[in-house]
Amino acid sequence: MRTRKNLLLVTVTMALSFLCTFAFAGGHGAKGGHEMVPIEGGDYVTISGTIIDSHKEPVAEAVITIHMNGHDMAHVETAHNGHFVSDFMVEAGTMETAHFDMKVRKTSFGTKTLPFPGSDFAKIGKHYYVAEEVSLDRVLGPAFWISTVVFILAYVLIAFELLHRTIAAMLGAAMMLCISYTIGTINPEFRIYSFERAVYAIDMNVVFLLMGMMIIVGVLKNTGVFQWCAYISYKVAKGKVFLLTVLLMIFTAVSSAFLDNVTTMLLLTGVAIEIAVSCNLNPLYLLIPLVLASNVGGTATLIGDPPNIMIGSYAGLTFMDFVIALALVCVVGMGVMFVYTKLVWGKAYATAQASIANVEEFTAELKEKYKIYDATLLTYGLIILGFTVFLFLSHGYWHMEVSIAALTGASILFTVGVVTKKVDVLHLIEKDIEWPTLMFFIFLFILVGAVEEAGLLAVIADWILDLSAGNFLMAMTLILWVAAIMSAFVDNIPFTATMLPIVAYLSKVIPGSENTLWWALALGACFGGNGTIIGASANVVTMGIAESKGYKISFIGFMKTAFPYMIISILIAQAWLMIFRPT
Repeated sequence: MRTRKNLLLVTVTMALSFLCTFAFAGGHGAKGGHEMVPIEGGDYVTISGTIIDSHKEPVAEAVITIHMNGHDMAHVETAHNGHFVSDFMVEAGTMETAHFDMKVRKTSFGTKTLPFPGSDFAKIGKHYYVAEEVSLDRVLGPAFWISTVVFILAYVLIAFELLHRTIAAMLGAAMMLCISYTIGTINPEFRIYSFERAVYAIDMNVVFLLMGMMIIVGVLKNTGVFQWCAYISYKVAKGKVFLLTVLLMIFTAVSSAFLDNVTTMLLLTGVAIEIAVSCNLNPLYLLIPLVLASNVGGTATLIGDPPNIMIGSYAGLTFMDFVIALALVCVVGMGVMFVYTKLVWGKAYATAQASIANVEEFTAELKEKYKIYDATLLTYGLIILGFTVFLFLSHGYWHMEVSIAALTGASILFTVGVVTKKVDVLHLIEKDIEWPTLMFFIFLFILVGAVEEAGLLAVIADWILDLSAGNFLMAMTLILWVAAIMSAFVDNIPFTATMLPIVAYLSKVIPGSENTLWWALALGACFGGNGTIIGASANVVTMGIAESKGYKISFIGFMKTAFPYMIISILIAQAWLMIFRPT
């Protein structure tokens, strides 16, 4: 009881922290350092404008100092959108002969001074005003190198599982901020970025979407529906192991498209192991095809795979945008996967099928074991899930973030479960909402925001642009294959987070790219996650459960069977993008 009370306290504390964070972060605009000093009979002066970088992106928290005839008149900081406004008063009649200097400075950028005479100001009555746009050039100073080193170290800890990924991301984020507020206070060249910018970098749309889907699946799990579907698959297959595998792969792919692949594999892995053992089949020969199918199926929709969630939120792409652009290529990928599965594990399936003595008897055993044990809750759940999917499909029309759809469905279903006393509130909060995963995303966004602020991502984007020479086909190919290879050897979530601002920049400067580069990133990151055992979260979760039950596969063992299919799927994606160029 004490543990549950402590858990509830932690949950409430986290919720309050989110609220406080938003309250603290919300509404920050340009901040002035001087109050307007009234001068009797004086003139009003307004200097406004935007500070941008070489990629035409806004520069936040740039410090602007305005001098008039050598005298310090105002200090102001740019807002998140790079805008600033400075108001002050001067003595009447002095503007026409005045000379102004506007000095703009920020860590990791070169300082720029913009001179302009008072005669450049527009005038309405006693009010003078002027608007300026200033472009700052990047400088690879101490903040750049420190943030890059911290980011790479955190990446290594995550990729090679030297620390739990949540701890590694938290450590990296904390180091970025600690250095900024200690050494960076003594010497501004070491200031990476502020707490406000760190909070601004967190994409809560992604966090709340994942949380909502975790709650929905957590409630549906209490009905036995996923185990029942596995039984139905075996019944339809009539003891034919390869056909059973194909049916389970289809079910896994479709479920992953609408629930997310990690959740789907969490629910199906245990059941798949039991069915495989009952069929005298090595469970790994069933689990590897299922996890490959989960990653391909999850690619088809905005909510199916975490990289897609991040891409959709960052680029403003809708659920239907993903379905229209990616669903068909995923269907083609699944068709090729069926053939590949037959070639790799066909003999093992045939041997297992021959060993099943009585198909009818085993089917009856599965029917008794895998029942839907709460039809009422399942009915409520399917209705609410259907409503949630409707909101996903139409969220572009409502101009609604997908997280709102997920949280709406989750809150309604959660309420139904609690009111009908079919769901244990504390158990769902403790076991079904994966807090470490949600916190990992939060700290990961802070980490990526830091290297974006310091200029690392701008350097990478310029490198890809130079290498592609501004050619769309070359840029698309680079993004697709780099994403695939990198995602195979490091978790595709941090890699995708790193690539988001890079692809956004390339989409703007390369003619004719439109949304196609986003689809290249999505296909590369999601399909590439099939390459190795650590390439995607679903892989890690599935093989971890299998190992806990005594069925372990090595890194090389997984790669031997999965990596060739990953290469085949990327070749399919390359051809798809070249021929159809989905926008």
